[in-house]
Amino acid sequence: MTVISVGVTPEPTPARPETHPATHPEKPPRRAARLAVLGDSTAVGLGDPLPSRAGWRGVGPLVAEALGVEKTGYLNPSFTGARMACVRTEQLPLAIAHRPDIALVVVGMNDTLRPDFNPDNVAADLTVIVRELTALGTTVLPVRFHDHSKVFRLPPSLKRALSARVTELNEAIDRVAEAEGITCLNLDTLPGAYDLTVWSVDRLHPSELGHRMLAQGFTALAAAAGFEVPQPVSLTCSGGVEPSAAAHFGWLVAKGVPWLWRRGREFLPYAAVIMWRSFRERVG
Repeated sequence: MTVISVGVTPEPTPARPETHPATHPEKPPRRAARLAVLGDSTAVGLGDPLPSRAGWRGVGPLVAEALGVEKTGYLNPSFTGARMACVRTEQLPLAIAHRPDIALVVVGMNDTLRPDFNPDNVAADLTVIVRELTALGTTVLPVRFHDHSKVFRLPPSLKRALSARVTELNEAIDRVAEAEGITCLNLDTLPGAYDLTVWSVDRLHPSELGHRMLAQGFTALAAAAGFEVPQPVSLTCSGGVEPSAAAHFGWLVAKGVPWLWRRGREFLPYAAVIMWRSFRERVG
């Protein structure tokens, strides 16, 4: 850990010969040839549909384009519903075989909605993911999450429960990041993260603009890690499809409501505990 002291006057030290800056030139940025995107439905690209509904684009292809990664160098084994353990057991082996220069890890929210959520297990799985990839020389860039209850309308009890779970998730991710010396993309402080235009109709997945913001954040971290970004990500939406009102309704009926019902039933017992604790605190 690097500690920077402020307002401290150091003891005088013996003079050292001046070194001309040219003697130690800055290391030029390197080109990323291989990129892996691991995670859940956000990593898949949900919320940013391609023309003619030919699948999803999303953050991965946007980052690959910005870094100049060719199709043969791009890997995205992510899938909807994935949890941190899924990334470790099913996606990580594929990423290791790919040997990426950069790996984006976008996963965790599905863990928070399950009754068996355990932040220590999440941290343990993420530690394995980070260590096995960094051992290959990969720069691993996970995310730490925003407060999803601010964009997804919920009853107060469920809102408190979800916020508490996200806090536990972020604390687990922070522990791993600090222990392993890696940098996370903090969605909570990403400019505009709570603007509704950043989210698709389901309020669960980023819109095209949201995916572009994620890609811009990831490429900024990649540049800070010493990688070249030949084509910076634009926040001007283009190339995707703006879902119509009918498409929004169709998604909600066919996918959104069943998903909410399924996850809601799993999450309600935890929310009930939060409600009980809140009541106990109020009555003393």
